Amino acid sequence: MNKTLTFGILFAVALMFFAAACAPGPNAAENTAGKEGLVAGFWLGLWHGLISPVTFIISIFTKNIRFYEIHNSGGWYNFGFVIGAGLFFSGGIFGRKKSKKRF
Repeated sequence: MNKTLTFGILFAVALMFFAAACAPGPNAAENTAGKEGLVAGFWLGLWHGLISPVTFIISIFTKNIRFYEIHNSGGWYNFGFVIGAGLFFSGGIFGRKKSKKRF
């Protein structure tokens, strides 16, 4: 093996370990009710995704507002959150309309 290939393999393995170390752990509050007695599901995740830019800015300056609801239903909440954030950023609200080119 030449040195370049060996270095490339070692770099790839180190990068994989680094990426795995950055992965989040399990949510201990998943499927448990919060103060209000509710568990956030898909629709609340969708709403939280839509308002995520505003919530993020507010969460920087206040301690009682969070960017993400930890008392959620798991996969369905995450799915709604991603859809809502995607609608806000690229698809629905600020998405560009493609105009037809006229000659």
